[in-house]
Amino acid sequence: MQNLKIIFGALGVCALSASSVHAETVLRISSWAPPTHFINSKVWPEWGAMVEKVTEGRVKTKIEYKLASPPKQFGVVRDGIADAAWIFHGYNTRYVATQAVEMPGLGTSGEAAAVAYWQVHQKHLKKANEHRGVVLIGLHSHGPAVIHTKKPIRSLDDLKGLKIRVPGGVGSLVGRALGVTAVKLPAPKVYESLSSGVADGVFMPMETQKSFRLKEVVPNVTIMPGGLYYGSFGFILNPRLLAKLSKKDQAAVMSVSGAEFAKLGRHWDEADTVGRADALKSGTKIAVATDAMKADYYARMKPVEDAWVKKVSKWFDGKAVLAELRATARAYEKTKK
Repeated sequence: MQNLKIIFGALGVCALSASSVHAETVLRISSWAPPTHFINSKVWPEWGAMVEKVTEGRVKTKIEYKLASPPKQFGVVRDGIADAAWIFHGYNTRYVATQAVEMPGLGTSGEAAAVAYWQVHQKHLKKANEHRGVVLIGLHSHGPAVIHTKKPIRSLDDLKGLKIRVPGGVGSLVGRALGVTAVKLPAPKVYESLSSGVADGVFMPMETQKSFRLKEVVPNVTIMPGGLYYGSFGFILNPRLLAKLSKKDQAAVMSVSGAEFAKLGRHWDEADTVGRADALKSGTKIAVATDAMKADYYARMKPVEDAWVKKVSKWFDGKAVLAELRATARAYEKTKK
């Protein structure tokens, strides 16, 4: 009888252990940047730690690499190949409303842009339903994009005809306005395109001087006051994965997403600071566009903004949304100083 008690007791422990294992969910995150990129070394791990804490360890995260190319990350999550991923909206022409945050002239940090972006998205941009098929858990913008070139740029006309890698979205419209010969490649291919001569320059934020080693291939940076443009990123989750969680854990995961995820945009700004310091240390020459260049640039970009306002008029008042986005971002920026 005593032996039977021991056996049944052991079985009970095993059953409890099996139940505990079954209750734990590992959320698989697909990422297209290298492990050293701060999205993978800081942003995803920090969000993962928050998720694990609020779910009391029932939901954990794991980053996986090379599941698909950057433009295919949306499908990876929608189709359940991975549970989560981050996407650059400019890689796909389906995204129009998200270009609100990309317009030049915002003049704030990436964190301020992200915080304002989420608020404005929830009030206005989501009417476009551009993330149908997945659950949107966060929005970010990289910091202000700059011009990285092999040769110094003294006027915007110096860019005309140069082979410049453009990202898609508003960044590509910038290239068209400046008369460059557009080279379209995902971010991981940028270094190769510059080192091989396929491209003469690139439009990207300052952080890429280090994170993508651009300091080695484009030793000149030109900063456009207010930002050449900004870059829109979405962080997405598979709805079926979310539905498998208990109601309590679903709510917990979402409680550290959205507005909380937007605050992780500070890592873009930290990376820009590190990238700038690394660039200067390596001998990169950093110049600020002259007043004449700035005036020329914004005159060229006004038709781009006007065209966007017209496109989104079926969903919302684009002019009012841009004004709200900029005011919200600038107000938030002041609170951080």
